[in-house]
Amino acid sequence: MCINSLTFILKNRPSENSSILLLNHYLSVFFSGEPAQYDPTFNGPIRKRGCTDIICCVLFMVVILGYMAVGILAWLYGDPRHVLYPRNSTGMFCGIGLNVAQPSVFYFDILKCATSINVMAAVLNGLQCPTTQYSASCCFVSETLSVITSVNRSFPGLCCSDIVNSFNAKEIGVRIFEDFASSWQWIIAALVIAMVVSFLFLLLLRFIAPVMVWVLIFGVLAVGAYGIYHCWWEYDNYRKSTVSITDIGFTTDFKVYLQVKETWLAFLIILSVVEGILLLTLIFLRTRILIAIALIQESSKAVSHMMSTLFYPLVTFVLLVVCVAYWGITALYLATSGNPVYKVVTLNSTQGNCGQIGGNVTCDPQVNYSWCPSARCIFIKYNNEGLLQRNLFNLQIYNVVAFLWCINFVIALGQCTLAGAFASYYWAFSKPSDIPTFPLSQAFIRTLRYHVGSLAFGALILTLIQVVRIILEYLDHKTRAAQNPCARFLMCCLKCCFWCLEKFIKFLNRNAYIMIAVYGKNFCVSAKNAFMLLMRNIVRVVVLDKVTDLLLFFGKLLVVGGVGVLAFFFFSGRIRLPGSNFRTEMLNYYWMPIIVVVVGAYLIAHGFFSVYNMCVDTLFLCFLEDLERHDGTIQKPYYMSKNLMKILNKKNKGPKKGKGKD
Repeated sequence: MCINSLTFILKNRPSENSSILLLNHYLSVFFSGEPAQYDPTFNGPIRKRGCTDIICCVLFMVVILGYMAVGILAWLYGDPRHVLYPRNSTGMFCGIGLNVAQPSVFYFDILKCATSINVMAAVLNGLQCPTTQYSASCCFVSETLSVITSVNRSFPGLCCSDIVNSFNAKEIGVRIFEDFASSWQWIIAALVIAMVVSFLFLLLLRFIAPVMVWVLIFGVLAVGAYGIYHCWWEYDNYRKSTVSITDIGFTTDFKVYLQVKETWLAFLIILSVVEGILLLTLIFLRTRILIAIALIQESSKAVSHMMSTLFYPLVTFVLLVVCVAYWGITALYLATSGNPVYKVVTLNSTQGNCGQIGGNVTCDPQVNYSWCPSARCIFIKYNNEGLLQRNLFNLQIYNVVAFLWCINFVIALGQCTLAGAFASYYWAFSKPSDIPTFPLSQAFIRTLRYHVGSLAFGALILTLIQVVRIILEYLDHKTRAAQNPCARFLMCCLKCCFWCLEKFIKFLNRNAYIMIAVYGKNFCVSAKNAFMLLMRNIVRVVVLDKVTDLLLFFGKLLVVGGVGVLAFFFFSGRIRLPGSNFRTEMLNYYWMPIIVVVVGAYLIAHGFFSVYNMCVDTLFLCFLEDLERHDGTIQKPYYMSKNLMKILNKKNKGPKKGKGKD
């Protein structure tokens, strides 16, 4: 195809322009690729496909098996009680077992912890407090504690529970729990309202999308026009003033700058330029804005035909919760692996046979050394001499990398599954009769069966970039105090570059997964085809992206703001439902249910709108492919809707019915 087109150019153009045309052709092919060609066998997501990126699939499975092995080792050797419960000098946990009624650590002389200045001795003792520790119902800070006869006896001083109560932590927690117990039904009702509003908003976009888009666009223009008028009004008021900005100079009181005419003149010029750019953009891109609106309406139709797609984010959410929980539990068990090491410490080596005890003698804290009255079995550290303990840092790194890879894979699985379902809608010969049965389930099974390797490949690329960003953040945190301005600038540039790279890879992966779902090719080919297709239609990409972002932002604002305001008026007592037993006086902190409702409403709206956004992106790529592959003839009719064909001044010439139906 490339050779034929070049031959046509050379034969039908003057010789002096042939080199220029040849160069332009090569540049266009290099940066945007050749347009897609008509394939008579293609009628939607390809069903006869093979496994892609098998090597990466095998590698991902090996990493998952290794991740499971790390979790098993952590489970066998770890003990999270080291983090959850304190230990006393006998090695027993406080708050569980025999000490269930004694949850706190009692220090025999707490002043020794604060006044010990022997750094070397403290290091040799594993930075432990050089005093006997007991399990007690509370801990005391006393100026004189000489003899202890019973752990449960009363000592003059301050109890740990008093310290906690001084911050009201436990009391606040109990009150918050009481608020949730008395208002959980209404919280769930508010979240259901958020779900219904999100659902209705997406369905109604097919009818109200044009009105909303133009109202928002002209609203922005109106705000800009008012800003221009206000700046001119302020400039006219200060025009006769003799004070200029050069008389003021530099000052931290920015209100002074608002009292000179030069400031308002600058604002007037800037707003006028921005307003002019917006007007010119609206005039020259009005057709592309209409295409974006039509695609948004078509996406609403697709969602209405496949309601199950709106609930797929629940599957993604559950898988993400599993990944996060597994990572957290594994990290906790790895951090607490290793048995505690105790060594004998003699307070007075001249007593009895205490001189026979060396400094490196290990001991059992539950054994009584009656032959040496001053002997104490003190906790030193956790054992770090085993093979597992020596590689704890490496295992924690493996835990983080595998966690990020799994998270990115779960997100990729959701995107590819939804793309396959929505692509089957667009390429249906006659909608909705030709839409396959259970398109979401078919797309999910097809993705897991053939494209685990491709999804893992894309997730791995994103994971490596995220690991580099984590390393940069760690280095920046550790060296911030020692950095000079030049080093800080370079670090900031690196962090910014990798942030931009991560955003670009996410964008590229998203479109690559759409191409994988449709054509069933490997990740690299799909990413290249998607990128070239978007580059050939870069203006349409920008317009559609911004229009969609504007609509979805307004939708989220409507759902979260509306439900949040409703929750505020209800839980603050400004709205009372007749026949309801709920009263705002029953709540200790009425703002707590409001926060839960607002956060929950945002998550629900984000889940619904993420599906819709994926639908728009999928239909957009299918629309671009449709334009390149077909020309409206009998052999190559368009699959797009009549609304899109009307905007583009295109139509199907053939007598076939069903093509281009709404």
